[in-house]
Amino acid sequence: MADEKPRTAAQSELSGNMFRSYHYVGARETVAYLFNDWSNSFNINGYKNRFIWDVVNIDFGISAIVGLFTGAWDVVNDIFISAAVDNTRTRLGKFRPFLVTMQIPLSLIGMLYWFLPYFFPNTAGTYVPKLIFYFLFGVITETAGTFTDIARAGYMSTITPNPNERVRLITLAELLTGWMGEDMPSFVLGILYDFVSTGRWKAPLRSVFMGMGTGCAAVSCAFTFWFFMISKERVPQTIERPNIKEGFTAIIRNYPVFLMALSDFFGNFAIGMGERDYWIDVHGADTMINSALALAGLVSGPVGSISYAFVAPLRKRFSSKFLWVGADIYGDALCLLFFLAGIINRNYSKLKPMLIVYGFREVFAKLLFGVNKVINADLWNEAMDYCEWKSGYRMEATTGVAKSLVLKLQGVVKGSVFNILMKKIGYVQGLKIGTQTEKTKRWEFILCSIMPTVTGALGIVPKLFWPITRKKRALMYYELSERRDRMVSVYVDRVNADRDAP
Repeated sequence: MADEKPRTAAQSELSGNMFRSYHYVGARETVAYLFNDWSNSFNINGYKNRFIWDVVNIDFGISAIVGLFTGAWDVVNDIFISAAVDNTRTRLGKFRPFLVTMQIPLSLIGMLYWFLPYFFPNTAGTYVPKLIFYFLFGVITETAGTFTDIARAGYMSTITPNPNERVRLITLAELLTGWMGEDMPSFVLGILYDFVSTGRWKAPLRSVFMGMGTGCAAVSCAFTFWFFMISKERVPQTIERPNIKEGFTAIIRNYPVFLMALSDFFGNFAIGMGERDYWIDVHGADTMINSALALAGLVSGPVGSISYAFVAPLRKRFSSKFLWVGADIYGDALCLLFFLAGIINRNYSKLKPMLIVYGFREVFAKLLFGVNKVINADLWNEAMDYCEWKSGYRMEATTGVAKSLVLKLQGVVKGSVFNILMKKIGYVQGLKIGTQTEKTKRWEFILCSIMPTVTGALGIVPKLFWPITRKKRALMYYELSERRDRMVSVYVDRVNADRDAP
């Protein structure tokens, strides 16, 4: 800026250390990073509700009870698994042993999920053997998945100590993976679902889901495993193993993590249903609705890619707090406008006007798509660095779990409330697409549009108090760099002394 004051030599050194251009991650590892990010979204998880409701047929009430038990177990095992991960010290690193050894077995077990309708074909929603299998499968996959989920979250913050390179990797991945086809499985499944549900293709839905689900899982596993094999952890960990209490108290003692946890807590009160279910149940009877939505997405897609060009100038012009809060308000405003456009004159039941409104909403939403993706990912990594700066050690796994424990408890209750709510609005499982009552269709629109925005609105308040200013951020990374260099030097000196000892 023209009116910026000249910086002192110390300030220039500080800024230079923080914004240095040295890259730790080479070209091969960068490519693997891109494919790993791409593989994380290469799935058909967006259609899991339709799979459970239309194909497997699990009763809403039973699903609510199962969710309570599996959710409670999830909370309990998170505490012990996160402690095990944080106390791991191996030649491969702190996180890689879990990621490398568990990725393939977990993927193979996960594929069994898509075979549920083959194991229990044409059974009622309360068929006991099916419900027992569904319950046990959920417990086993959740326990095994906790190791990789916790390790993955911590691993991504340790592949480079340079915060600028981290932002570069996140931006590059979010920008390019969309063009690499990470959303292609959802598009393809949506088209196949339309053909089957409208009678244009005489094929069982269970075969469509099984083929797409297992195929995506195999491709995703291959690229993720490749990334874990060739990448490295580069942020040094303390030799001493921190205790579990320190990880949980880090939520309170480290203000950025506390604010993020508080924001998630308030925002997690949001109750609603997936928008895709509204489109299928209200407009999917005789229409290739998923194909139409895919076309609308293709129109807005280039805008999302262009939005990444705004990330660097916006980060230079505005603080992370401003972008974090502003993107939230902007998104809520778009949701409100979408709701108003649909509720007036019962437009929510009319396909043409709703597709037009949806198209415009997607275009405007994609304007800040890149900023949302990069800021949200980088702020958590920044919060982890802040923990190290203040306490002298990193506890990514335990701190992450501590942050998510309350959310999981909320999720257990919310999942059960949602299943009960679906019964209250009159939703009947197994009905032909498009034949729910008018009351149910109206409530589906409300639950996917305005309800989540209103019930989760308080999540924005803690974001207003984000404490890491530009000046503090520069100081933090300068001191972290110096401390890490000393840590490595002390360790090397200790190893040399032990080797030279008689």
